[in-house]
Amino acid sequence: MDLHFGDSKPTDEERAAIDTLLGPPESSWEGADRSDADLRWARGGREARERRDLLLPGLHAVHDRIGWISEGALDYLCRRLTVPPADAYGVATFYAMFSVKPRPATVLHVCTDLACAAAGASELCAGVEARLGLGSGVSVERSPCLGLCERAPAALAVKAGDPVRTAVSAPATVERAVLAARSPDSAPEEPPAALAVPQAGDPALMLLGRVGVVDPASLDDYRAHGGYTALRQAFAIGPAGVIREVTDAGLVGRGGAAFPTGRKWQATASQPDHPHYLVCNADESEPGTFKDRVVMEGDPYSLVEAMTIAAYAVGAHKGYLYLRGEYPRALRRMEHAIGQARARGLLGDDVLGQGYAFDIEIRRGAGAYICGEETALFNSIEGYRGEPRSKPPFPVEKGLFGKPTAENNVETLVNVLPILTVGAAAYAAIGTGTGGSTGPKLFCVSGSVDRPGIYELPFGATLGELLELAGVRERLRAVLLGGAAGGFVRPDELDIPLTFEGTRAAGTTLGSGVVLAFDDTVPLPRLLLRIAEFFRDESCGQCVPCRVGTVRQEEALHRIVERTGADAAADITLLREVGRAMKDASICGLGQTAWNAVESAIDRLGAYE
Repeated sequence: MDLHFGDSKPTDEERAAIDTLLGPPESSWEGADRSDADLRWARGGREARERRDLLLPGLHAVHDRIGWISEGALDYLCRRLTVPPADAYGVATFYAMFSVKPRPATVLHVCTDLACAAAGASELCAGVEARLGLGSGVSVERSPCLGLCERAPAALAVKAGDPVRTAVSAPATVERAVLAARSPDSAPEEPPAALAVPQAGDPALMLLGRVGVVDPASLDDYRAHGGYTALRQAFAIGPAGVIREVTDAGLVGRGGAAFPTGRKWQATASQPDHPHYLVCNADESEPGTFKDRVVMEGDPYSLVEAMTIAAYAVGAHKGYLYLRGEYPRALRRMEHAIGQARARGLLGDDVLGQGYAFDIEIRRGAGAYICGEETALFNSIEGYRGEPRSKPPFPVEKGLFGKPTAENNVETLVNVLPILTVGAAAYAAIGTGTGGSTGPKLFCVSGSVDRPGIYELPFGATLGELLELAGVRERLRAVLLGGAAGGFVRPDELDIPLTFEGTRAAGTTLGSGVVLAFDDTVPLPRLLLRIAEFFRDESCGQCVPCRVGTVRQEEALHRIVERTGADAAADITLLREVGRAMKDASICGLGQTAWNAVESAIDRLGAYE
């Protein structure tokens, strides 16, 4: 592909998929079939260029219908949006879920990341490939984390068509995965979201209290269980009052950075430049993380309400929900919830009759861990490669479309509901009440435990208490806190308090709340190698320390694993040097944390002794 349009033409199906999204073309330049065709002029200009943000939805439209993106389809989409083909090709090839080469209409994604690897993902892949074989009409692809860690091992089948069909198999066996791939409509229905919440039904839960109690499809049921009480309270105290309550509650971001939410909202609201935007980051791609999925599947209206409150506080009238491409059921639930809220006057031009206008648009990701970084996410929504931006300026000043933007993840936003219903003081009294660790926290527990799932605990509970709830198995070897970007702790360190300050003092991190337990049957060197492979694959390649460092890290770990029993001292010295360079000089958190888990395994676990 280059900067110029080629001679390739879209098929009728490809054209229909794009026209369904963008509407029929108006000029011959855009591809309209007219007898008076004159390609010397084009209508649209700036108006067409301002639709650049529809590039990712356009790629999804073609990929959903056909199963891959041909040169003719890409060329036609580029004409419609006045995007250079080379530019669009760079975007299409950035995302792991897209293919620009012909492949079968059905793709079976088999997770090979940490929780699934420990649960036998390699054997599952081998069995599925042997059963399906060549010429089966199914492409089997080894995938990073699918966010189904509580039901590992997991597989996701996607069958292109109109409409696209999906089927999740988790926990997957060879037979169930093959059935999902061959006949997605006949595959068994996924278990309810409540099965991922071992505490479901406990009236003391603040964030997960409705999961398994309310019908996730029913707005009336949601309202009958306290829904929209918080939004009414927000309108009663005004935007400044909402920000004050969130600030006094001590709420900090739950995605890992732990930045004070009230400060972020106040900084966004005070910007004179308009419009303001709200972005909900539901692209949880950290291996071992699945809490946002469970909330969206089990209590979708809570996120709609929370986004409305956040937008009201920062003065935004448009919100974007950036949702993982690997979450088909969460997508359906959120689409339904947003549609029902809009139909009932809870979104739109006059929310709850208060004269405030706000609406939400869903944007699907397509398999890129880096898009969990806020500025990479903005670039993805805008139709560019999901590469992080240098800061400053910060998103509260120039974020999405260059305008002031507040970005929060799902868990952070749904915490706003209890803050407004019970009050900031009562919320801040939950947990330790120190530093940035106030309120409840969701933990994603998986691996070598009897009851994997999402647990809601007040900050300050210890790691041992959490693992006792989950039923940790005997012969515990290590616990990974914070996911692939986190760090390992030993079985004799389970008294670590699960707070941002407590984990920091212990030389590890709380991150987004991942707790992965591994017993002594899990080969630790292979696990570390998988972490290194993950970061190599997910690096966007924009900066040298990360682009080169993640490759060198993987190469060194390969050498250590392959020469079992030999002296690994030289490669460990190299790993330390590369790790320091990535941590000090990478643009974003991916490169800065890519060495954390390996370093902790060497220093705390003696992984290669």
